[in-house]
Parts: sequence; C-alpha cells; structure tokens
Amino acid sequence: MANRMTISICGEDYTFVAEESAAYMEKVGSYVDAKMNDILANAHVGRTDAAVLTAANITDELFKAQQTAENLRGQLKAYLDEAAKAKNELSELKRELFKAQNKK
Repeated sequence: MANRMTISICGEDYTFVAEESAAYMEKVGSYVDAKMNDILANAHVGRTDAAVLTAANITDELFKAQQTAENLRGQLKAYLDEAAKAKNELSELKRELFKAQNKK
C-alpha cells in the first residue's frame, strides 16, 4: 500500500506517494531541499533553473555511485574467483599429501 506524505522543498509543498516509509520519503525530500537551497544560495538562478541543476547534480551523484558499485562488484568477483582458486589448490595439495603419507 502506498504511503502519502507532504514534503516542503524550497518553501513549496509537494505530496509524495510511494511504497517507501514516511521516514524514507522525508529523507529524500530533505536531501532535494538541501541541494536545491544550496544552488539557490550560491548561484544567481531562478527556481526552475535551480531545480534542473539540482536534478543534474543528483543524477551525476547517482551515476558515480553506480560506477563505484560496479567497480566494487568487479573487485568482489575477482576476490571470490581468487578464493575459489586457492580452495582448489588447497584440495589438490591435501590429496598429494594424503598420497605421500600412504606411500610410506
């Protein structure tokens, strides 16, 4: 069931409707509000331009986070492959040790 919440962004009220919790929606709204207010305070642009710049900045953050996640997935896969290889080598060494002990 969707949750409904009114959130203020730059002094304007917006109704959010989502499956996520109210706390999550508040977090999202607060983040957008802070980013937009930062642009309005530091750039001489109107609200529409500030909204577009905010969207572009948040999209940039998203793309960088996705790339970081992809890099981490690649590192994790490499570590798992290396661990599997080491496990196989250990098994082979155990077999060789067992054979050597049985020859005596």
